[in-house]
Amino acid sequence: SLTHFGYVKRVPVAEYRTQRRGGKGVTAHKPKEEDFVDNMFVTSTHDNILFFTDKGKVYALKGYMIPEAQRTARGRAVVNLIQVEQGESVKAMMPLKKDAEGFIVLATKNGLIKKTALSEFDSIRKTGKIAIKILEDDELISVGVTNGDDQIIMASHHGKCIRFSEKDV
Repeated sequence: SLTHFGYVKRVPVAEYRTQRRGGKGVTAHKPKEEDFVDNMFVTSTHDNILFFTDKGKVYALKGYMIPEAQRTARGRAVVNLIQVEQGESVKAMMPLKKDAEGFIVLATKNGLIKKTALSEFDSIRKTGKIAIKILEDDELISVGVTNGDDQIIMASHHGKCIRFSEKDV
């Protein structure tokens, strides 16, 4: 899981159990005050985990390189695991299975959108790779995976949105 303030951790699936009718739930993450979980997913420890920053760079780690923690632990700051530049913050995290097919769609605050094949992210150096060129007053805000035939919805901060086919990107 990845929190808004940039803490990351790995929890074994065995820590969670299926609940029956009337189950009360379990605490999956206890972040510090005003922090919250941005992203959580299930993946293999041998898959690459991609970290996208607001400056448009992408970094990769193997799943087993993310420290394992208890369900209620905060985790570890992601900037201690990857070599981000000063002033750069992680905006998105996603697993990348070996030989995965499809595309990664990146969107910026000013409405720029880019679609790149997943195969472009197979080999990423430790210093990162530029996923999208960001202009001076812009920043990466969202990243998603598509299959080539999906629909994309982009929304503005005024609440207006547009839907279009990914083939138009």
